[in-house]
Amino acid sequence: MANLRFILILLVVAAAVFGGVFLVDNDYLYFAGYVVLQYVVLATAWNILGGYTGYVNFGTAAFFALGAYSTVALHKALPMPLPLMMLVGGVVSGVIGLGMGYLTLRLRGTFFSIATLAMAVVMQTLITNWNYVGGSRGAYVLRPSASPILGGDYIRYLFLVMLLLSVIAVATARAIQFSQLGYGFATIRDDEGAAEASGVPTLRLKLLATVLSGAFMGMAGAPLPYYVTYLDPASGFSLSYAVNTIAMPLIGGTSTWAGPVIGAVLLGTMQQVATVTISSALSLLIVGLLLVLFVIAAPRGIVGWFRR
Repeated sequence: MANLRFILILLVVAAAVFGGVFLVDNDYLYFAGYVVLQYVVLATAWNILGGYTGYVNFGTAAFFALGAYSTVALHKALPMPLPLMMLVGGVVSGVIGLGMGYLTLRLRGTFFSIATLAMAVVMQTLITNWNYVGGSRGAYVLRPSASPILGGDYIRYLFLVMLLLSVIAVATARAIQFSQLGYGFATIRDDEGAAEASGVPTLRLKLLATVLSGAFMGMAGAPLPYYVTYLDPASGFSLSYAVNTIAMPLIGGTSTWAGPVIGAVLLGTMQQVATVTISSALSLLIVGLLLVLFVIAAPRGIVGWFRR
């Protein structure tokens, strides 16, 4: 019942956000809002593995880019509605996450993080040499001129789709946090050795966390080709995705579902404002400065600081 109430609240908030942007009637708000919501999904997905279980994943860009390139491949081979493409992207990234987890989750700490980074490099190399999706030269994806359900520009549809995905991701993260699954994740984060000694199926739980995290990242990446209309490996596997996706939960707080949302909205909005008013080159500088500030002043993030 509590989860149902929370989902209803999320839907009301999402409707209010979309209604506010619709009333302002400024196309740039759809473009900027899409990016912020994309980071809400990515930060929430990262937190399922990195925050709930304590396994820091540096391979965010790989899962995100796999979802994007799944859309490119489907667009060329068998065009289908965007929600189905997002589902396919989620399945592809989830399966890759399962394989990666099976190979690397026996490693712990820094060794696991380095393994995920190596996986991202391998994936980028494979995509760079896959000519069907454009290879190193990139691929153009023609965005439909009009939204299929709302009228107006197609970016409004992308904004709505990402808004609904963020609702699903946040609702899933909260449901996990207050469930037996979440308690199992917490035991792994706090003391994995003690959890194993107590009979907790740690490997199974870590694999599930990796699959869920990778699937949501893949779904977040699937609409990207329609948003940017040109995708190449350098932009798909951009360092900014990995840095932002880790920094946002750390700044917001990793021990709860709300932390990644707060961090993504705060940093994402600041980056979009800086892009318009100053320069897009300041995006990672803002993230770096805030990350240093919060590591020193509030190592548990915004949520942890208020809880204290």
